[in-house]
Amino acid sequence: MAGLESIEQPRGHATAARWSPGTEDERALTALDRYGNPAEQEISLPSRPQSAAAARRLVQTVVARQWGMSPRLTEDAVLLVSELIGNAVQHTGARVVGLRLRRARGRLRVEVRDPSRALPCLLPVSETDVNGRGLLLVSKLADRWGVDLLPRGKTTWFEMRVADR
Repeated sequence: MAGLESIEQPRGHATAARWSPGTEDERALTALDRYGNPAEQEISLPSRPQSAAAARRLVQTVVARQWGMSPRLTEDAVLLVSELIGNAVQHTGARVVGLRLRRARGRLRVEVRDPSRALPCLLPVSETDVNGRGLLLVSKLADRWGVDLLPRGKTTWFEMRVADR
């Protein structure tokens, strides 16, 4: 997690000294207080790059702490939600995006809703490309992913298999 968070820090600031599990727990609780629990209902996040960090914290809190899922699944879900939120923020012109987490027997489903009906595209990328890898990651790490068109917008989602207890 420290590596993901360091990307969002201003240049010249060392994040290794400032990051700690306690600080991250506090940030996660702050995100839950501010936005709500995406496992209980869809929450709205402002359409800005910083919302990816909030989404990561919310997914981490729900998937790992509330649902007790594996660290590997949690890491993958955190990475993928960041990609979907980033795509919605960058490509849709939305003012807000929605985030919802669902757990069904043997599956974790993460949904990101935005008001655009433009479909996301899985583009071919080369080793030297710096952009365009988000959906490639989703397609590689998720068991399934897709888009549901809505009367006003769409929901982009991914599912991952989880072990039933």
